[in-house]
Amino acid sequence: MGDGTGGSYRLDEIDRRIVYALMSDARNTSAPAIAADVNVSGATIRNRIAQLEEHGIIEGYRATVDFEHADGSLMNLFLCHAKFGDVEGVARQVGAISGVINVRELMGGRMNLHVLAVGSDTTDLRRIGRELEKLAIEIEDEFLLQQEHNFPYTPYGPADRRRLEPLADYISLSGGAEIVEVTVHQEAPLAGRTLEQAVDEGVLEDRTLVVAIERGDSIITPHGETEVRPNDVVTVFSPSGNNGPELRGFQGPNEEFGSSTRVD
Repeated sequence: MGDGTGGSYRLDEIDRRIVYALMSDARNTSAPAIAADVNVSGATIRNRIAQLEEHGIIEGYRATVDFEHADGSLMNLFLCHAKFGDVEGVARQVGAISGVINVRELMGGRMNLHVLAVGSDTTDLRRIGRELEKLAIEIEDEFLLQQEHNFPYTPYGPADRRRLEPLADYISLSGGAEIVEVTVHQEAPLAGRTLEQAVDEGVLEDRTLVVAIERGDSIITPHGETEVRPNDVVTVFSPSGNNGPELRGFQGPNEEFGSSTRVD
């Protein structure tokens, strides 16, 4: 995350719509187009974007590169484990390895470091793997990346695209995994627990990643000490889909998820 002062800046509906539009297509989205959509002036949009950048909420505008089409390169995702107290420092070291383009630190689970790398061929990717292991990182698994999809964050979009059902939205990913938006039941096992407590007590599986929590008008970026509360709308990466066991901690007794709607 950036070093801005995002914690002191509260997003309103206009800010959220700006972020949604820029996540959809920053290159082809103009301030006048956003202004027309939210019924304010172009100057207001430009000023809001400047504030969002100043507070570190918008951290930059990056090109999405298809390296295979560019020069035949391969993209590989390394799922790694680093000692929990060393993750942040190790992540910075990993970023210095030639070919590494993205490093993600996870709060919980064994595979707490995800490294995305580009290599000219499999030999180059093996070289990156060896350099990772020199940093006392255990490579738990790795996959050649076939295709990557980016989506805007739906709760920041137009109100008529939001869902209110217990299982509101999901995005299907390869291998049966889905990104699911689910409302926490009043009597759910997770309600009243922090994410760290939930993992320690076996209520939340290690492989389940909580991406975001919507609470009233606030969007919370979750950490281990974040408490899950009843009626929170939680965005979850579910490896086994929208009816997977990873989601049971969000449900009440005898509750079953209803029908789902694909996010287009």
